[in-house]
Amino acid sequence: MKYAFTPEQIADPQLGPATKAVRSCVHCGICTATCPTYVLLGDERDSPRGRIVLMKDMLEKGGAPTREQVYHIDRCLSCLNCKTACPSSVNYQRLVDQARSHIEDHYNRPLGERILRWTIAKVMTRPKLVRIGLLFAKLGAPIAAILPGRLGAMAQIGAAARPQGPEPTHFPKPAVIKQRIAIMPGCVQGALAPQIDGAVGRVLARRGIELVALEGSGCCGALPHHMGREHDSRAWARKAIIAYEQGQYDGVLITATGCSAQLKDYAHQFAGDPVWEPRAAKFAAAARDFAELCEPVKTTPPRALRVAYHPACSLQNSLKLNGAGEAMLEAAGFIVTPFAESHLCCGSAGTYSILQPDLSSQLRQRKLGNIAAATPDVLVSGNIGCLQHLAAGQGLTQPILHLAELLDWAEGGPSNLELATLPH
Repeated sequence: MKYAFTPEQIADPQLGPATKAVRSCVHCGICTATCPTYVLLGDERDSPRGRIVLMKDMLEKGGAPTREQVYHIDRCLSCLNCKTACPSSVNYQRLVDQARSHIEDHYNRPLGERILRWTIAKVMTRPKLVRIGLLFAKLGAPIAAILPGRLGAMAQIGAAARPQGPEPTHFPKPAVIKQRIAIMPGCVQGALAPQIDGAVGRVLARRGIELVALEGSGCCGALPHHMGREHDSRAWARKAIIAYEQGQYDGVLITATGCSAQLKDYAHQFAGDPVWEPRAAKFAAAARDFAELCEPVKTTPPRALRVAYHPACSLQNSLKLNGAGEAMLEAAGFIVTPFAESHLCCGSAGTYSILQPDLSSQLRQRKLGNIAAATPDVLVSGNIGCLQHLAAGQGLTQPILHLAELLDWAEGGPSNLELATLPH
């Protein structure tokens, strides 16, 4: 692709990788078939190839982007299906991340949108504030489905929350400790579904892994990062890195795949920083996902359920852990039930379900329709965003659980409330 980046732009530690992505693109169009928004809309500007042109023009010129550029870049899910499919290995992630940061710094959004984005970055990253929001969401649950646009999207997510007990701060200690892993509490998951980390702790303890709460850490920074708010995102990353450096651990875990992908990308966030880049790289090398730590164990579950496993985009395209969830479920005695278009994004995509509710809901209903056609007993994923987003949809009556919750039940752990409602 023809480009006009300056030598200074190409050499910049943050912008340079984005310019390389542009220079790698041969405009073949193979990516378009894997892009959820292009599959829905058929608009070239809402395909990776079209967005690359828009982002190239924006970053080359610098300064304020056009309204058209912002509109179509905002509609990208950052699912990175295109990156996985690309024969030229275009690092689309570097390009879209840099584009979002540029928009945040140079584009004056309408006041209402600025307030919403500020709220997501400042409120949704703090579990105590999220819990207060849940109280209001529960009060508004009867009308959540008819509320319009972004307000309705937030209300539906809150109404679908299923917190069971307090967020755990202590975890089972194995008789023989093979690894000692620091676990970050995260932000949204701790408020919406604190029982997930409890299940993770029990499952890993059976495998000789002791979890220790990483005090002083919090949000991984993914939520502000999705909106290009890199100052906020780096601030959360620094907190996590400092907290991890205070102890002696064999690794660091966060139990949502989207957050795991964020932790593993910390080094790039600090690219060019002589102090923080090496510290971030060391932290990123220690980051683990549940699917990496949890070895498949053969067992016999109380019931051999048919399980639809939804692999989050972060698991497939960022962490490259395809097949790990299915292997664990099959070893545990479940029947993994394939469904159509499992590779396409469900529409959650971090903040996307709130900022782009119309497209997000279309993708969700497409996903739920494909899952329902496979007639599973239960739907499982490893990412809180996907779980809450799918649970807020229409037409699926089966329980929706984190992978660890189902494995814990199969291995003799407590019965989950949703599983208790299954017909015998």
